[in-house]
Amino acid sequence: MSNFLIPAAYAQSAGGAGGGSSLMSFLPFVAVFAIMYFLLIRPQQKQQKQLKAELKSLRRGDRIVTAGGVVGIVQRSKDDSEEVEVEIAPNVRVMVLRGTISTVLTSTAKPANDTATAKK
Repeated sequence: MSNFLIPAAYAQSAGGAGGGSSLMSFLPFVAVFAIMYFLLIRPQQKQQKQLKAELKSLRRGDRIVTAGGVVGIVQRSKDDSEEVEVEIAPNVRVMVLRGTISTVLTSTAKPANDTATAKK
């Protein structure tokens, strides 16, 4: 019964931490970062890349949502300009910056393989 009361610190060996054990204590941090990268960072980067491509290919007739929550239809878009003319109501047009467009709801661009399915 008296051995039960001995603190755990006295029961441990007197040797210091070895090189292998310090690597093993660092391994969970690496694993957590890897999980965070594949579950959070990588998908977000893919979404940003896709949105950037959609913004670059905006055409007349595309429905968009701005960062402020305004839904509209693209009326005029120039490739070299950062401004896009958007109709938010009948005969109400505003100029918005491409960077403030958060979502492209519908696109009038044809899919790349649209002609291949039509030939079959």
